[in-house]
Amino acid sequence: MRRSIGSNKNKMFAGRLDWIQGLFLLAVLLFIVYLFCIQVLDVRHFRVKAKNQRRASSFVMRGNIYDRNGIKLATDTVYYDIFARKEDFVHTPEELAKMLAPILKISQIDLTEKLKQDASLISLKKNVDRHTRDEIAKLNLREIPMDKKSIRTYPQGTLASHVLGYYNFDADVASGVELTAKDMLESVSKASDLEITPKGKVIYNISTDPVAATKPVKGKDVTLTIDAAVQHVCEKELMKAIEKFKAHRGAVIVMDPRNGEILAYAVYPYFDPNNFKNATSFQTKNWTLTDVFPPGSTFKAITVASAIELGKINRYSKINDTGKIKVGWWTIKNYDYSRHPNPGMIDLVYLFEHSSNVGAVLVAQMMSRFEFYNMLRKFGFGEKTGIDLPGESVGLLKYPGKWDASDHASMGYGYGSSVTAIQMVSAISAIANDGVRVTPHVIKYSPEEEAVKIKKEQVMTPEHARVVTELLTESINNGKSPIKSDSYNIAAKTGTSIKPKENGSGYTNKLYTSIVGYMPSSKPQVLIYVIVDSAQGGEIWGNTVAAPIFKEISTQIAHILNLQPDKVNTTVKEELQE
Repeated sequence: MRRSIGSNKNKMFAGRLDWIQGLFLLAVLLFIVYLFCIQVLDVRHFRVKAKNQRRASSFVMRGNIYDRNGIKLATDTVYYDIFARKEDFVHTPEELAKMLAPILKISQIDLTEKLKQDASLISLKKNVDRHTRDEIAKLNLREIPMDKKSIRTYPQGTLASHVLGYYNFDADVASGVELTAKDMLESVSKASDLEITPKGKVIYNISTDPVAATKPVKGKDVTLTIDAAVQHVCEKELMKAIEKFKAHRGAVIVMDPRNGEILAYAVYPYFDPNNFKNATSFQTKNWTLTDVFPPGSTFKAITVASAIELGKINRYSKINDTGKIKVGWWTIKNYDYSRHPNPGMIDLVYLFEHSSNVGAVLVAQMMSRFEFYNMLRKFGFGEKTGIDLPGESVGLLKYPGKWDASDHASMGYGYGSSVTAIQMVSAISAIANDGVRVTPHVIKYSPEEEAVKIKKEQVMTPEHARVVTELLTESINNGKSPIKSDSYNIAAKTGTSIKPKENGSGYTNKLYTSIVGYMPSSKPQVLIYVIVDSAQGGEIWGNTVAAPIFKEISTQIAHILNLQPDKVNTTVKEELQE
């Protein structure tokens, strides 16, 4: 009986062992089949996979940025970060420090302490130049890897900083043209793939391009419409005025109204894009695109132009300027009401020359709310200009259905709406350019790109635009404006407006002073807009603060651009008569 029980147990154990052995053999067979498949049947897939793990793109540098005359404004500079890899040490920390300290210009004692750190990879020094890297490479130290990287540098320092913006390689953060032209600057026609070891060494084989392995691939260069010489003049003269009047901020924009190309774009406060991390948001913000303000009397040129285009007035129209006018509960006065309480019947030249608020209100009231609004939209107010810089605001232009009598009246002399500086430049450029408004831009485009990116809109007829230009020109030539020139006819209008509080409720005791004008007015080639925020001391008007800046800039620009005079002065006239 006991033998029978033992025999049954042995049989059960033997059966289980057979099952286990069978399963083990099956697993071995499956593993062999798997190995056969991946090493024989599917070898290509895994070779590609292994190659991809070793693959790295060649080093790509961003393209350069140039001004319109080929002056380099932004470029990539190659630097190296120097490390020590602990696992590869074949020298002692003291030996390495002795060799590297003179090259890295670090104290031998400090470098030794660094090399003794308990870390697999030790950072010794960052952003060293190629010469330093080559000196280290001559030592053939396998434990000292060097990582190549690119840093964006700006050779001209603060020049055109708000146009260029900045670029941070580490965070891939950009502003200005560095952002809007990012795709172009980083576009490469052919990026070579390389195979590298886990330690970053290039694996050379028959297909490896030795040039691509050592020479970085570079993106496309970008040329701006900016003229560095004009930009320098604008920044210099603006800075002088800011310091003189202890102003909060200011800007100068110079544009060719014929094609929308911006020749200079100075925005104060300036910053150095080489050290943008140390700049405040107040310094780096291009407030001429983002912030809105009441334009003041410069807007009167738009009011008169709109009324002329709509046929409400003409070149010879007269307006009864009573010095002050009541609209609803609000009384509007001319700025010089105490000296000229009742000018009487005035023409449009007088309106511009004496900046008549009452005259501008009466002209605005000749247009219906919707007529005026539609003209303002044609001039580009209430929408973005489309400039190729980031962060542009649409401004504030109330729908005419919500205008009351005071909105309608105040719109006429620059208080009913809030605009950006670039909107004023774009709007006035339409008058200068025979009624055609062209998209302002800072990047020089090819004809094909220009056809897509640059829009042209006929805002008013050429004849009406020229009438406004003649009125503005005559107002400058007849008056005592500081921008009057002996050589050039200049069409311009100054402006002064009270600065609103930042929360939008009420006004401060500060002023915006501005001027916009173009020259030679017989054939406009340059439009200049100057605005100064919160000037202090003495008489603060567009004519006393912004106009002198305009005068200095326009005089120097005429020489730089070799503008041909269009005014025959008295001396020349007398010589011709003789």
